[in-house]
Amino acid sequence: MPPMVESATGFTLGCDHCVSGSPNEQAAFNFEAAFGQMKLKEGQGQEKSNAWGRDQKRGEYNTKSHVVLTTHPRRGSPIQIKWGATSPAERGPIIATLSQPRLRNAIGTHNGSYSVYRSIAVAAGKMDPMFRPDLHNTAPPVMIPPNPSWFDPTKIVSMDPWGHMIVDSYGSHLKEGVDIRPTIAITKAHIQMLELVEAMEKGRLQADGNILQSDGSCVVTKAAIEHVWYLPGVAQRFNITEATLRRCMFEQTGGMFPELITRSDLEVFLPPIGGLTVYIFGPAEYLQDPSKVCTVRVHDECNGSDVFGSDICTCRPYLVHGIEECVRTAQNGGVGVIVYFRKEGRSLGEVTKFLVYNARKRQEGGDRAETYFHRTACVAGVEDMRFQELMPDALHWLGITKIDKLISMSDMKYNAITGSGIKVLERVPIPDDMIPADAHVEIDAKMYAGYYVSKENLVQEGE
Repeated sequence: MPPMVESATGFTLGCDHCVSGSPNEQAAFNFEAAFGQMKLKEGQGQEKSNAWGRDQKRGEYNTKSHVVLTTHPRRGSPIQIKWGATSPAERGPIIATLSQPRLRNAIGTHNGSYSVYRSIAVAAGKMDPMFRPDLHNTAPPVMIPPNPSWFDPTKIVSMDPWGHMIVDSYGSHLKEGVDIRPTIAITKAHIQMLELVEAMEKGRLQADGNILQSDGSCVVTKAAIEHVWYLPGVAQRFNITEATLRRCMFEQTGGMFPELITRSDLEVFLPPIGGLTVYIFGPAEYLQDPSKVCTVRVHDECNGSDVFGSDICTCRPYLVHGIEECVRTAQNGGVGVIVYFRKEGRSLGEVTKFLVYNARKRQEGGDRAETYFHRTACVAGVEDMRFQELMPDALHWLGITKIDKLISMSDMKYNAITGSGIKVLERVPIPDDMIPADAHVEIDAKMYAGYYVSKENLVQEGE
């Protein structure tokens, strides 16, 4: 029986009667007995001793090495991370690549949920597992420079603020062969939505040839961001212990990341979840200038509405309203920001969301505001899993200290933003004429739940 050991993260390791707990328990489990491995005939793939599947054939990939289930802090990475340091050299690069295991100083790996597809590409022989990207000419055309929030380990805990400056900040490491990857990419682009053309036709917007083109397209700077979590800071945001956070993430992902338990020395985690995209309307340097008017819409993904125009919610109309306000602000000499998070269905997922739709419509009395959130909780176990505590990090990365117009009714977003130290001067709800007919149940439910509404909207509801 393995010894019982109290780890630095506060968990007991080494139980031999259960395979669902620690990595030590899993390693002790007899997988051959459980799955009934078939003995290969003599001379058939004797060197291919890993990657067993239900077809009982030995895998082709990485045939000369054994499977590493987890690592331990006996030999930590020589490249350390000091979160919140005032320079990239002092902070140290985040190394979550797989080509140099001894240098890894983070749990997880790059590309978020897409890392699973990378594993398929490697398994299918379509991609070299040791591939390294050529980062030549990938530098941002617009720079987001450091600001004081980067140097405060409590202000930014869910992304690497230096993630877009890898080549400049860690060029010496790259020349020495250290495999470091960007976690932020910035580019310039045009976006086009039919509603913006309609807004121009109705006179709400006018083309200026700079921010808004005559064809209705908008010139933007956009940044794609992968999540990089500093675990002590994330735990502090949720007012829980780091041990609780590590254990729950380990257990609720089916033991996907055993290093959450065995590597208390590793404080950085790249979770396998969707990231976020920032769209900037106007000069990016205005974001750090409090004298400039700043309009912000923080938007959580809704594929059905944002992409396909489903009318059961206000997501796309609110997104369009936010873009219109950002364009108008930029045209008037300010700057607008849309922060788009991949949090489909309040982070419950689209399957759960559709189940809730069915339950709402089929309940006795039909779809109604007073049971809106209750029906969600009945299906999902919780009303909302977005937990906006980590959301303001992107705003702090940009250097925003004041928001003149926050295009949102959400108290969760407002409280998270203001609680992080950013001033909000005005909250702007969605105009009533932009709400689809089938989405009024959602709006009414949010009003009953205490979401922000303007006095004008309250009068309209009363009428």
